[in-house]
Amino acid sequence: MNTTPATDTGGAVDTVIVGAGQSGLALGYYLAQQQRSFVILDAGTRVGDAWRSRWDSLRLFTPAKYDGLPGRPFPGDPLAFPTKDEQADYLEDYASRFHLPVRPNTAVTRLSHDGQRFHVTAGTQRWTAANVVLATGACQLPKTPGFAAELPSDVVQLHSHNYKSPAQLQPGPVLVVGVGNSGAEIALETSRTHETWLAGKPSAEIPFRHGRTAARFFLPVVRFAGLHVLNTNTPVGRKMLPRMAATATPLIRTKLADLEAAGVHLVPRVTGVRDGEVMLDGGQGLPVANVIWCTGFTEAYPWLGIPALPANWREQQHRGIVDALPGLYLLGKDLIFAAASETLPGVCRDAKYLAKRLAATRTPEHAAAVQSGLAA
Repeated sequence: MNTTPATDTGGAVDTVIVGAGQSGLALGYYLAQQQRSFVILDAGTRVGDAWRSRWDSLRLFTPAKYDGLPGRPFPGDPLAFPTKDEQADYLEDYASRFHLPVRPNTAVTRLSHDGQRFHVTAGTQRWTAANVVLATGACQLPKTPGFAAELPSDVVQLHSHNYKSPAQLQPGPVLVVGVGNSGAEIALETSRTHETWLAGKPSAEIPFRHGRTAARFFLPVVRFAGLHVLNTNTPVGRKMLPRMAATATPLIRTKLADLEAAGVHLVPRVTGVRDGEVMLDGGQGLPVANVIWCTGFTEAYPWLGIPALPANWREQQHRGIVDALPGLYLLGKDLIFAAASETLPGVCRDAKYLAKRLAATRTPEHAAAVQSGLAA
């Protein structure tokens, strides 16, 4: 594929993609097919580091047959659920195989717009572009409640983003806060070595057991609904997506019955800290030696220097196209078009759509301007 790379110090390109995860790489594949000039900027040292940084035992919820990117199926058993390191290595190989212009160790520090073009700064490097795609993923800034700082200093506190294995924990009880999929899976793991409490209540549970049978018979139905039924183009999707945005993802692999069978103590949500103890809804105090906050992430772009954008600009978009500023796009974000927009199948579908839109908006005059900028 004949992609014109940017220089190591920056340059003028047609499109800057921020983030070299699965969404950024999928879009890069399509842009390379169009012979567009583009660059993919990523803060990580290696492609796939966002996966490598998660806890050691993590496996994907989708089977391998759904975990590939355009042009290259995921290798191996199609009904297996890859480990997070297998997924990371696949992404790294994908970027290399298709010669995608990824710039690692390149954290964006400012994005601005002068009325005609975007200016992207990463340290001493600078790019100008007609289009910028924010493909940074959902796991950006770990979120913990303010009262976490009130816990005694001898309590080990980790966010799920920093948790790797029970080896990080000290002897004594563990409180896992948050009953999403991360909280459920981590609590099940810590229960094998520590007495474990899990605080909160899940939004729901999928009504079948996760595994190879589900990968063969049930997950294809879920995938179809998440892509083609629950999206903003259908009446049921327009009705359901706002409700889904207000609730947590249902438990997929580890259910409440699994946790209870493993001896995990299920307790109400955490409300604060008093006298060195975690307080639960209802007034019960819980002395703990370790707390793992599975309380999600905050989406933030502190480097976004475009004051003209409205505060709710993320909501003012359709299929990743930001209405308020032509040329700015979102990819790989939860529910931006469909229930499956953040999953690998959804990412590939949305990346293909954005690539077509980018191709449609590229005029000969603009292409000439880009080439002039590159030549300069």
